[in-house]
Amino acid sequence: MRFVGRISGGVRMLRNRLVRARYFRGHGVHSPFVYGLVREVFMRRTLLPGGRGLYEALLAEGVSERRAVQLQNLMIRCGHATFGMNRADAELCVATCAADAGQLRAMAAAAAAEGRTFVVLAPYVASERMAACRALVAGHRSTSVDNRAYLLLFNNGLPKQHFRI
Repeated sequence: MRFVGRISGGVRMLRNRLVRARYFRGHGVHSPFVYGLVREVFMRRTLLPGGRGLYEALLAEGVSERRAVQLQNLMIRCGHATFGMNRADAELCVATCAADAGQLRAMAAAAAAEGRTFVVLAPYVASERMAACRALVAGHRSTSVDNRAYLLLFNNGLPKQHFRI
């Protein structure tokens, strides 16, 4: 019985990796904006010149250093001057693990209304959160990027596309 569970879990993980493999290192991404993100944000290991406020706040929340570097670089690359943790009143809105599904929906709606970038940390941490994130992507009108550790919802007028990297 346990053996069957391990096989089905392994098949799910393999499928997830195969779906994401087509965008490895930006290959197959037909959006110059997202290609730039992959090459200059996701693949970069060091911080870009600029502020460090988001980086320090993410580390204090328990986010890994690699992901904190990526999100700080995203903020710099996109030209955002302000960020907010678990609130939608800044240019870059970040929902931590403390936000429940209802709060995610409310923050995503507020960010979309104001044209702000919305980040959901740990979208796969629980089944309820995963379902909420899938619903956010389905109802989102612009580009979204799923990077396993966080979900990015851009509200900058780009066409509706979803990338799983």
